[in-house]
Amino acid sequence: MLIGIDDTDSPQGMCTTYLGAVLVRRLIREYMQVREARLVRLNPNVTFKTRGNAAVMLDVIGDPGTAFRIACDLVEELADQSCENTNPGLVVTEDKPGAAFYQKAVTDFCTLDEAVAVLEKSSARYRGWKNRRGLIGATAAVASELPDRTSEILVYRQEERFGTPRSVDRQSLYKAEAATFPHTWDTVDTENDVVVCVPHTPDPVLFGIRGESAHWVMASRQMIRSEPLALEQIWVTNQGTDAHLLDADIASLREGLSYRVRGTVADCPKTGTGGHVSFTIGDEAHQVRCMAYEPTKNFRQVIRELRPGDTILACGSFKKGSINLEKIHVIALNAITSVRPPLCTACNKRMTSDGRRKGWKCKKCGARADEPELQKIPRTLNTGWYEVPPTARRHLARPLCRGTPFG
Repeated sequence: MLIGIDDTDSPQGMCTTYLGAVLVRRLIREYMQVREARLVRLNPNVTFKTRGNAAVMLDVIGDPGTAFRIACDLVEELADQSCENTNPGLVVTEDKPGAAFYQKAVTDFCTLDEAVAVLEKSSARYRGWKNRRGLIGATAAVASELPDRTSEILVYRQEERFGTPRSVDRQSLYKAEAATFPHTWDTVDTENDVVVCVPHTPDPVLFGIRGESAHWVMASRQMIRSEPLALEQIWVTNQGTDAHLLDADIASLREGLSYRVRGTVADCPKTGTGGHVSFTIGDEAHQVRCMAYEPTKNFRQVIRELRPGDTILACGSFKKGSINLEKIHVIALNAITSVRPPLCTACNKRMTSDGRRKGWKCKKCGARADEPELQKIPRTLNTGWYEVPPTARRHLARPLCRGTPFG
């Protein structure tokens, strides 16, 4: 059977993955076999998400009725239902739904009615609390197919430490990053000297290590020193896969969806209030603004080097009329030239304009020239992929250390 759970956390605490990890152990105590624990990230632009818009799925061998009862009791026990936006959903099914619902949930928006229709078709056991919105993510989790998959080990705190400052040895995190990168990523941001893998919210997670496989995340985790832990769980995930990105042209962009869009830079990037950088790309008939916000740090300097005529592939979410950049592919650079008055070969001095469409004339000797001097300006930017730093990376965005997209 497949067990899906979503929307049990809140900004004030709890974490759906923690509830899932506790459920794993309670099912094992009932002599059930948990074959896989899966963390499934969904559309990051959903406005009513509590935090990271993640659901969990457990692949289990055992009695579905018993598992449903245990899971219901655990949701009642641990979910933070005092939060208005926390609306848990639980699904237990022996018949895996089609992957189309997951695909829509990670790239688009799904309704509760659509989720219930899928569950009814699969003869699933399900329960929702309050407005039942968590059934959407729980359904997407049990329907998920992950052709590209990564791993994350999440280490959870002892209950009495929830909401208190975390104690994780900073030096050990940097050593773990150095020893296991690029097979793990986003443990720390070395360029900006920031720890990334330790959250700041009052939830049960102590830290999490992301990587290519269970082997690599465990290798990194074993190097990290921290406060005593309660439990830890390795999750199979769709994180770092670009599963949320759709290929589209500018005319077809829809609010709240994430895209790969090819276009030609139409203007020089401008730095606005707060350090945000904006520019426009276009195709034959349409244009769209692209944004690199201040939290993307040094990525903004790459954006500032773009010039009109450059061809790029912009990757990011389309929100409020802009593509919020996660990474770009600089496909081709436009040749940039400066126009200067020609040099008089006799006097070795610059000529001056002799009037509109009259060419140039040397003031000293009277020599004339019809064409200006064109000088090619060297570009400091190269073609290739560029990404935001780990501190600004979204859960689903594929880091370039995994190899450039499309091979």
